This record gives sequence, C-alpha cells and structure tokens, in this order.
Amino acid sequence: MSEWTPSEMESQAGTTVVVTGANSGIGFEAASAFAAAGAHVVMACRSTDRGRDAKREIESEYPGASLTLRELDLADLDSVREFADWYRAEYDALHVLANNAGVMAIPRSETADGFETQFGVNHIGHFALTARLLPVLRQTNDESRVVTQSSGVHERGRIDFDDLQSEDEYDKWAAYAQSKLANVLFAYELDRRLRTAGASVTSVACHPGYAATNLQLRGPEAEGSRLRTLAMKAANVVVAQSAERGAWPLLYAATNPDIDGGEYIGPTGLFNMRGHPGRQESSERSHDDDTARRLWGVSEDLTGVTFALPESGVNEDAK
Repeated sequence: MSEWTPSEMESQAGTTVVVTGANSGIGFEAASAFAAAGAHVVMACRSTDRGRDAKREIESEYPGASLTLRELDLADLDSVREFADWYRAEYDALHVLANNAGVMAIPRSETADGFETQFGVNHIGHFALTARLLPVLRQTNDESRVVTQSSGVHERGRIDFDDLQSEDEYDKWAAYAQSKLANVLFAYELDRRLRTAGASVTSVACHPGYAATNLQLRGPEAEGSRLRTLAMKAANVVVAQSAERGAWPLLYAATNPDIDGGEYIGPTGLFNMRGHPGRQESSERSHDDDTARRLWGVSEDLTGVTFALPESGVNEDAK
C-alpha cells in the first residue's frame, strides 16, 4: 500500500498551478503545499476578502511563496470567462489546473445563469473553466494536468437528463451525488478526448475521503439547523481526517510522475475515507462512455463553451 505524503513531491519550481476554492479547506491546503514545493499558485477564489486572508497565512508560513489571488465565481459563467481571459493574457503556461471548489448538500438555489447550484458550481463552472483554459494547458511545454475533485458520494449518483437542474424534484444529497458523478464522467471523457487529439495534457479525477472542512457545515447552516451543524462538527472531530490530509489525493494526482490520465485517486485507508493516497476504482456508472459523451454535449449547450478537441475515438487529423 502507498505511504505517499507531500514530502515526496518533486520540486514544483517553474510550474504554475491554478487552484479553485483556494481560500479554505482542501483548496487552501493544496495551495499551501504547491507553494511550499516552489510552484507559482494562482488562488482562484469567490471571495477575495477570504482569499487575501488565506494568501497572507500561506506567505507567513512559507516566506517567499509565489502566490497570485484572483476572483473566480464558478456560479457565474461571466466570472469564469473573465478569469480565463485574464489568465491567458497574463500567463503563457499552466501546468496544473486543480478543479477543487465545490458546494455540498445545500438547500436548492440557482446560479447566476439559472443552473441548480450544486450542478452549476461543481460541474458546469469547472467544465467551462477547463474549456477556456485548454489553449494555455496545451501550449505548456511540459506535460500539464487537469485534476478534478469528486467525492466518494459519486457512487450514489445518477445523471438525470430529464431533470438535470432538479426543477421537478430536489433532494440535496441526490443533487450533490449527481454533480460529483458528473465530475468523474467529465474527467474521464476529457482524458479520452485529449488522448485522441494527441495532446500533452492528461486529466485525472480524485476524491478527498472524509476530510474536516467547512464544506460539511454549509448545508446545515443554510437550513438554520443548529442540531445538524453541531452533529457535523462532532463528526469532523471524531471521524474525519484533517483538511491537510484530505488534500493529499489532489496533490498526488497532480504531481506524481507515475499517474496516468483517466485515473481515480483517493485515500486508501479505512473505507477509502482516510489514509495515504493511491489508485482506486470509481463507480460502474462513471465508466459509461455514452453517458459521458451525452453529458459533454449537454454541458457545451448549457455553457455555450466548446472544447477544441475531437470526439473520443475520432482521430483529430482525420476530421
């Protein structure tokens, strides 16, 4: 069994990394570890106030850390476009895109573009961001990676194409599971299309296990449930591993030279909820290529953003 820890990361000097949701939880810990290893980290945060606090904390811990803070609201496709346009104007390389930010099990709401928020933030926002950053990922001299954060809950997910936005019926956990299954389907389909195109970019999915972050608290707090908030806080203390360790699968997926595209990385310990990172098997539904292709097409229609990639299995030169 792997005993990998971030201390084994190769130097990331000369690399540029974008981490979404870098102001707290797993995103903060990942940004800290990338910076400690010498990477230049773009902290893509919805709240620049919280982002500034997080940036100062990392700089205090690691003097000389190379960090840039930039606003990115994944619940607003205009914000996604503005972030990507800014990035492409400022940088000519992107070695790691860490699609990490997310929301979990919240009361139904909608994004600025009218998507159910969990599906809109967790999947649609990252889908559009990846598409808009793909040109700079592809022009990076060294191999680059897209790492998309999912969850073990994806195993309960189904893609309901008849009610993607949960307008007819809403269950917060079913909507979350759908969005997390969408993350894995997207990661795998992206890798297949990149391979078909002969691109030097790989796509990997990961999950953090059960890590103590604010993510678990947002749903109960939004519902005004003091009892559930307290229960989640207790579970974070008793059951969960730290947010720092929850970031290990993402870091492993992003930097380990032995990782191949189209893999699924997570904790290898108790019930895959904690422990050192390693390769795992995702759900049977996550390997349904027809569902992945259909979700890809629907996502392009919903966002109005397309990838300059051939369909998986279709040679780019033959098109």
